[in-house]
Amino acid sequence: MQGKPIYISSAANITYWPFLAAKYGFTEDMKRPYNFNPGPFLADKNSAQQGYLSSEPLSIQKEGGFEPVVLLLADYGYDPYSTTIETRQAIVDSDPDLVQRFVDASIKGWYSYLNDDPTPGNELIKQANPEMSDEQIAYGIDKMQEYGIVVSGDAEDLGIGAMTADRWKSFYDKLVEAEVLGAEVDYTQAFTLEFVNKGVDYYQA
Repeated sequence: MQGKPIYISSAANITYWPFLAAKYGFTEDMKRPYNFNPGPFLADKNSAQQGYLSSEPLSIQKEGGFEPVVLLLADYGYDPYSTTIETRQAIVDSDPDLVQRFVDASIKGWYSYLNDDPTPGNELIKQANPEMSDEQIAYGIDKMQEYGIVVSGDAEDLGIGAMTADRWKSFYDKLVEAEVLGAEVDYTQAFTLEFVNKGVDYYQA
């Protein structure tokens, strides 16, 4: 991929692109703006684009008539947590019970969605995004199950939503190496393990 055009979102400039630049020597002139439309990628056989494993490959198959090569950043050392639950420190301090109940409800919802009947959740998804088809939703669920996107690694023992200090440290070290963060940054202020890692049985109860 060295020297090839890669379509990325603006957010990638401060997340995974510096990692790729530091580790693989990707350069600024390789970047192209990604507008969440596979058209430019389909028009250039020498290009690459970002995407979600559960989404873009299907649209490329349907529009381009071929199965794209999918490279997971996680397989190449980029290991941050994704789609995290975030709130203000003031709420954590003043109402930890509220935070715990919100986290628990989110985790139980994921267990139910992946292991029971996803129909109620799917209907809400389609209400919020009328362009979302049953085929796309089914594809997304299949890929999440196939690749262990929700339940794998630490989550197998600690439950959905699992976090560890070691993994946060690993990601922080990569950001420092890529010069995205300075070594003086106290990354431990960015997360808490207080509300997670309760175990699979706890969330299935």
